Amino acid sequence: MNKIRISLLLLVSLAFSAGSAQELTALEIIKKTDELVRGKSNYAEMEMKIVRPKYERSLKFKMWGKGTEYSIIYVTYPVKEKGQVFLKRQREMWNYLPSIEKMVKIPPSMMMQSWMGSDLTNDDLVNASSIVVDYTHKILREEEVEGYKCWVIELIPKEDAPVVWGKIITWVSQKGYMTLRNEYYDEDQYIVNRESLSEIKDVGDRIMPTRYEIIPEDKPGNKTIMEFKSVKFNIPIDDGFFSIQNMKRVQ
Repeated sequence: MNKIRISLLLLVSLAFSAGSAQELTALEIIKKTDELVRGKSNYAEMEMKIVRPKYERSLKFKMWGKGTEYSIIYVTYPVKEKGQVFLKRQREMWNYLPSIEKMVKIPPSMMMQSWMGSDLTNDDLVNASSIVVDYTHKILREEEVEGYKCWVIELIPKEDAPVVWGKIITWVSQKGYMTLRNEYYDEDQYIVNRESLSEIKDVGDRIMPTRYEIIPEDKPGNKTIMEFKSVKFNIPIDDGFFSIQNMKRVQ
């Protein structure tokens, strides 16, 4: 009987060890969330609504991306801004202004400025992929968001990382690895922006949120809503597409 008890205890111990080995780390979870919205490459048509206490403004644009290093945004609406192009290459950002036929490199001093009058910054576009490499990751707890059981993960910037946030808290669904909520904090640990993701849809080869709502903490009545109207992943795009020369030709 003692031998049987010992054998059972060993089996339970092995089963527990095997289960623990299969548990994902916070970094592995974040990598999966990043892959979900990025793929090897992507193309999307998007609409943005900028809401302010006294007015609302709409913006439409096309966006191409490849890996974590390259992206191009081409503004299609409104007419006044149609044709503006934004290029991201690694951590650099360029803007082409067709009205004056001028190419502008956006300097580090302007990275925290609003992008096209929204609650997104230039830095949000340039460093969107850095959540994997520029932060350390820790699972804090589990919570439910909109019926989805989620991991709540804390992201703390690594020393000397070229990022602006002092901390990010993100809620990731345990089914599908979808980011459903984000909180962005400054260096003094005060919350700056709250972001919620919703309208989960099948977009062809994956299921993901298609609506993002960003609300700044200290600007009552302000928010930015961004929606995917169409999106495709893992499409063939040559690296040369993401060149400064191509910014004048893309549309």
